[in-house]
This record gives sequence, C-alpha cells and structure tokens, in this order.
Amino acid sequence: MSAEQQNNEEATIDLRRLFILIKKHIISILIWMIGLGLIAYGVSEYVLVPKYTASTQLLVNRKTTDANQAYTNQQADINAVTTYKDIITSNVILKGASKYLANPVTLVKKATPAKKAVYKTNDGTRTLVKKAVKAKPAVYKRESKSYSVSANELASAVSVTTTTSSQVFTLSATAETPAKAQAIANAVAKEFKEQIPKIMDVNNVTIVAEAAKGTKSYPKVKMITMVGVLAGLVISLLIIIIKDLSDTTVREDSFMTNELGLTNLGEIAHITMPKDWTFTAKTAEKRGSSRRRV
Repeated sequence: MSAEQQNNEEATIDLRRLFILIKKHIISILIWMIGLGLIAYGVSEYVLVPKYTASTQLLVNRKTTDANQAYTNQQADINAVTTYKDIITSNVILKGASKYLANPVTLVKKATPAKKAVYKTNDGTRTLVKKAVKAKPAVYKRESKSYSVSANELASAVSVTTTTSSQVFTLSATAETPAKAQAIANAVAKEFKEQIPKIMDVNNVTIVAEAAKGTKSYPKVKMITMVGVLAGLVISLLIIIIKDLSDTTVREDSFMTNELGLTNLGEIAHITMPKDWTFTAKTAEKRGSSRRRV
C-alpha cells in the first residue's frame, strides 16, 4: 500500500470516528448549543444597553439660471460631498447643534412692536388715520425634548454616508432612545443648513427627509444568538475530541499487533452474568460460614 493510500485510509477512519463521536454525544452537543444560545440571547436582550439610529438626508447644490453652468455646478457639488461630510462633523456645526438641543425651539413668527395710533387734524377736527397696534411677542415652536449633549458626544454619535455620483448624503445619529436619536439627527442637519452658506459658496441646502424616530441598531439579537449557538457547537466538539484523544483505551486488535508488535493469542468474549448471581453467591457464603460455626 502506498503512503498516499494509507493517508487517505487514515483520514477516512478519522472522519468515521468523528461521526461516531458526534452520534454518541449528540445530546450533550445539543445541550451546549441551546445553552450558549440562550445565554447569548439573554445577554443581548436584557444586559447590553440598546442603541437606536435615526437618519436624515440632505441635498446641497448651487442655484443658477445658466443652463451651461448648471451641469458644471452639479459635478462640482458631487465632488464636494466629501467636503460637506467633513464640515457636518466639524466642531463649528456640532457646537451649534449642541446649543440647539439644549433648547430646541424654532422661531415661527417674529415679535411685533407696539405702534401708536395716527391722527390727522383738519380744521380743528381730529381724524383717526391709523389704529394703534399692540405689541405681540415672538412665537416659538418647540421641536423636541431638551437634551444635554456636548459637541464631543455628538462627534461620536453622528456619522455621514455618501453615495457615488450623488449629491444626496445621509446623516445618521445613534443614541440611547429613539427620540433622542431623532432629535440629534434633525438638530445637526438644521445647524448644517444654517451654517453652510456662511462657510462655502452654497446657496441651496435642502433637507430631503427629516429623521423619524430611531430604530434599534445595537445589539443585533439574532446575530449574537446565532454566534452563541455556533460557539456551543464548536466548544462541545472540541471537548469531545480532546477527551477522545486523551483516552488510552485499546479499541482494535491491529493496534496491539501493528503498533506495539505484540502477538495476538486469542480473544475473550464478553460474558453476561445472571442478575441473581451476586445474591446467590452471597447467600452461599453466608450458609458456609453458618455451618462452620456449628
């Protein structure tokens, strides 16, 4: 037999032995898999702190009436998306967003100052020309709950993703609650829209889609549970294989003759003793001892 055939035969025997071990210990393997899967599920569902992600989309372009210039501006805006990505996560934008989150109100209507009535006197007769106007305070709209988030915290919570050959980019924010993730995403987008015309020669920033309430992004319970099940399978197989390799029991006659060079003198078959053999032997021993005493 050649060396290659011998190796193939040994590999076949090893695989067969592995299948035998798996079949023999299938219950313990399933217990390991189910046990670690349940532990992974419990940790991911009840121990790890969940994170929620909300996203908003923005479009930045330059307005122009020149048809020939429009295409050039569009290509320039596509190339500048990377620059916008860096600006939106800069300290200038994040500081303003942090300040807005502390008091998230938007001016709906400006304050109106009081005006006195205007009269016109003609031939001693005083005529009202314009009525007096009472002062009206500014009207503000609260956008969301107030959150105390520093610029450094926003930097780690905000991320920007871009698409090739597109002027639209996505701003995502991650937080501990869905509402907070939504508020952060919309606050940063709003601040970027207000500040970018002052930073660059851009006169048209559009929030294509405002962020909705965040969805759970961490932990991924299904994935972690599957990892736990897989870990249970691997660990149980390793334990079974290590125990089998450390077992010095001789299973085949060929090992004695081929490996140790011993001569096989014969085989002893397995003998099954009667169930009452132990009882009978003990009884006989008791009877013998009682006779000797007499």
